[in-house]
Formats: sequence, structure tokens, C-alpha cells
Amino acid sequence: MDDFDFEPVAVAPEAPAARLWKIRFKPRAELYAKGNEAGLLLREVGRLGEMTVEVDRTALPDLSDLDSEAAYLTWTISLIANCEESAIRDVFDFVEDECELEISEAASEAASKAADGAPASAAVAAPEFDVMALIGKAQEALRQEEQPPAPRQSAQRQAAPPAIQAAPPPFPADAPAGGEPAIGATIRVDLDRVDRLIDLVGELVITEAMLYQRSIEAGLTRASAVGIALEELERLTHEIQDGVMAIRAQPVRSVFQRMPRLVRQVAAQTGKQVRLLTEGEGTEVDKTVIERLADPLTHMIRNAIDHGLESSEQRLAAGKPAEGTVRLHALHRSGRIVIEVADDGGGINRARVRDKAIQNGLIAADAQLSDEETDNLIFLPGFSTADAISDISGRGVGMDVVRRSVQALGGRIVIASKPGLGSTFTLSLPLTLAVLDGMVVTAAGHTLIIPLGAILETLQPRAASMHALGRDLKLIFMRGSYVPLADVGAVLGFRSQPLQNDGVAVLVEGEGGERSVLLVDAILGQRQVVIKSLEANYRAVPGIAGATVMGDGRVALILDVDVMVNRANCAIGETPMPDAPAPERTLAEVS
Repeated sequence: MDDFDFEPVAVAPEAPAARLWKIRFKPRAELYAKGNEAGLLLREVGRLGEMTVEVDRTALPDLSDLDSEAAYLTWTISLIANCEESAIRDVFDFVEDECELEISEAASEAASKAADGAPASAAVAAPEFDVMALIGKAQEALRQEEQPPAPRQSAQRQAAPPAIQAAPPPFPADAPAGGEPAIGATIRVDLDRVDRLIDLVGELVITEAMLYQRSIEAGLTRASAVGIALEELERLTHEIQDGVMAIRAQPVRSVFQRMPRLVRQVAAQTGKQVRLLTEGEGTEVDKTVIERLADPLTHMIRNAIDHGLESSEQRLAAGKPAEGTVRLHALHRSGRIVIEVADDGGGINRARVRDKAIQNGLIAADAQLSDEETDNLIFLPGFSTADAISDISGRGVGMDVVRRSVQALGGRIVIASKPGLGSTFTLSLPLTLAVLDGMVVTAAGHTLIIPLGAILETLQPRAASMHALGRDLKLIFMRGSYVPLADVGAVLGFRSQPLQNDGVAVLVEGEGGERSVLLVDAILGQRQVVIKSLEANYRAVPGIAGATVMGDGRVALILDVDVMVNRANCAIGETPMPDAPAPERTLAEVS
């Protein structure tokens, strides 16, 4: 031992060691039924570190007994990565209820894995190592040298490099300095805690509005010390609110990743060649919205392939490529998330849609419908143009489900179709279900909120533009056409006599594109409000979508624009001629 003089080897002891994770992943049939794909999940796990995968095929039956919709395979994954268990579970976040998932850490195996191919470096890097074994290896290396023994210092420098150079770097070359792992630090928080935090922030917003209202009532100006402090409080409150909402925001990628498998499955069933293009997968939206997007998008993709795209022979005859294209695009627009599902098929066959609607007794044979109204017939319950019932079409469950799901999220769906060129279904949804941008109005002394996304314009009505229809119904002439008018105070029962020519007219549009004018007493302004469920705290009220608390402490009701618009349009359509006055209808009867 006197012949060797070893200097301390520079090692980064603070660098975290790689950890070995054992993951057992067994999908259930529900996972595939919702359009998820095991291969995509395994690929996301592989991005966390070095991965080896073993598949268990023992449950796979003979081909004659194979069920195409069942799940037989189980994957066992060995992952060496500098990450926490929460990072692995995040990969399976949206499918954890549709699979068996077991994650465990094997620390001892991680050390042996990390030491493979570099035993000397592992010995040096470890807190406890065999000094005699290291010296023996150094002596063996020196004996293999044919040149005469080198000086003492030279022997030392020749012995050290082999043990160090054989060691792979503990982190990738692009890892940040200081031994920090390249993966962003994350924590796993129970969703109920996040919901509670959002509720508390909502209460903070309401309290801030109350303080501002009290300062106005006390005669304090914005320039006063209290006014300046309230402005700062308002700014900080909105920043906190935006930050908390961002916690629940997640990209729509988790939903979009389910669609390739669905497209392949439906294409195989229909015998069509289909290519799926996705854009805007990183567009973020509230987690609750994402969870409820899967079913509408699944229906729309199936409908686009089965009804929208033609067969390869028909496409070639029309001068199109044999392969049809379905495009799924997500983007932010005007504070909302917009998702477009487009195809380059033949478009909506309006003549066939009209004939089917007449056969089913949905419209009269002599009904005069515009192209837009004809397209919207496909949203009627039970409507289908399929000739025969199959796994895809003709089951009575279709686009009406999509429309109800979108409306339940506070959104709308619009169709744009051109014969021979294809159709585009556009979903417009709020970014979050907790906050609403609204117009504050009054009706018969009550404060109401009209969702800002449904408002097209406001105006002061003139007596010459308003026309009576029947006993209580009115129309207003706008932009060259007549639009039904509804007095909000009278519809909700706040007053017995409707307004005459006073008030403010608010032109709104429903989900189906129908328009109506809501007559209110006055407009107080625009503000962002925290939505509270009226049904959960009281009961469902026709025409009311929810409630909120205003700055003065009073409860303001949020109007359900769709019910108001449908009520006005249905009442107009069912009104007899003026010489036979129509009976009064309540909101509950027409909704």
C-alpha cells in the first residue's frame, strides 16, 4: 500500500441518485372503450427516464375466443428516473379508474442498475467502498503496462482515470448546474383541497366587492387613501383568483390523445380510410371541463367518420383523395375555449335531413326552413339518418347528447356545412365553471346577471320598432327582421304588467342560433362574478342558471339564456291570430 498515494476523487455527493420504480399497469376494457391507448401512456412514462417494459400475455385467449373489446395484456415497467411517485401517477391521472395500477420503489435495485457498466465509479461514489479492491484493480492495470514503472506521482495519475472515466454522468448533459434534476418539481394535491381553495378565493372576491360597495356608500373617492388601498386589494385579489384558476387548468392533450385509437376503430368498422389531424393540444382549460369533454368529442368524431366522410370510391369519383381527413383543433378565443371538429367529406345532406324530420313527425311537410335551421335538426332527440342500426349509428343516441353535454358546460355548438366540401362543428366553452363574465341588469327592482358570451348587442328600443302579436307577445324590428321580445321581469314573475316602451333591449343568442331580445329596466355594468349553484343550495328554477353574491351582499340570479330564448320563440310559434287571444303560459310550461 506504500507504493500508491491516492488523492481524494471529486464526486458530487449532493446529486440525487437515480431511483428505480416498479410499475404494474393492467388496463380494463373501460379504458379502451373511452378511446385511450396503452402505448401512448407507456410512451409518456418513458419520457421520465430510462424504461424497460415486459408484457404479460398469459391471459390472452385463442383467436377464436378473442373479444376485440376486452383487455388481456398486463405491462410491468422498470423505470430509472429522478422523479417522485406523483410524477408517474400524473401520467395515468385520467385513466386511473379504468386500470389496475401499482407503483413501488426498489431502492436496492436502483443502486445495482446505476452501477451496471461502471463498478469502479460506483465504488468511489458510494459512502462506503472496498479500498483494497480498488487498489488491487489499480495494481492489475499497472502490471499490464509494458513500459517501466513510472514515478510515484505518475502512477497515481494513471491509476485514477480508469476508475473515473468509466463512470457515466449521473445526469444528462443539459441538466442544470448544482445536481438539480431536469424534471420540474411537482406535488400531488387532493382535488377536494383545490376546490376548497377556489371556493375561498371566490368568497374573497365577493368580500372585496362588498368593501368597494361600502366605500362608495360612505362617500369615499378613488383618490382617498382607503380608495387607493381598495384598488390595490382588487388587483391582488384578481391575481390570486387567476393563479388559483391556473392550478386547475390542464391542457386538452389528455382528451385529444384518446382520439387516434377511436378513429382507427371507427375507420375499420366503416371500411373508410381516415387520417386524424390535431392542433392546439397544449390549450389549457379547467380540469372539470376537460373531464366532461370526452363524451361529446367521441360522438362528434364517430359522426364525422360515419356520416361526414364518403367511402374511398365516392371520394375518388368526386376528385378527392381516397383518404378522408378529420381535423381536431383547440384554441382560446375571447376568454373561452373553442374546439373545432371538421371533416372534408360531402357535407350535410339537407334534403335527406329534411325528409327524415318529416317522416319522424318533427317538422311539418310545408315548413320553410333555412339552411342553418335544417342543419340544426340533427340535434333533435332520436334523430338519425342511418338506414340500419349498427354499433355506430341508428341507436337513437347521437348529436342531441352532444348538445346537452355542451349546454351543461355553459357552452354552445354551431354547425357550418358546405355541400361537397365538408362540415365543421364548433364548440365554444367557458374556460372555467367557477367564474362568469356577465352584464349586471335590473328588472322590477331585482338584480340579474346575463352571461356576456350570449349578448350580441344592447339598444334603446323605439316605440315604432315594437309590434304586438296576440295579447301579450311582442316583436321588435331589428336589422331588417323581426325578433321575439321577452320582458324578463314579467317572465320571471317579478311584475304582473310588462314594460311598454321603457327599458333597455338586450339582443341575445341561444345555443341553437335562435335570437331573442330581453327587455330589462336598466344596465348597471359589466363584471366578473363567482357562480354558485342554485339547485344545490335551494332547488332548480326554470329560467335561472345559478346565482352569485353582489358587492352589497344581495343575491343576484344568473339568467339561463337558452330557456329565455326558447320560451320567446316557442310562444311566438304557438300564438294564434290576433282575433283569438292566446292563453297565458308560465315559464315552467314552456320550458
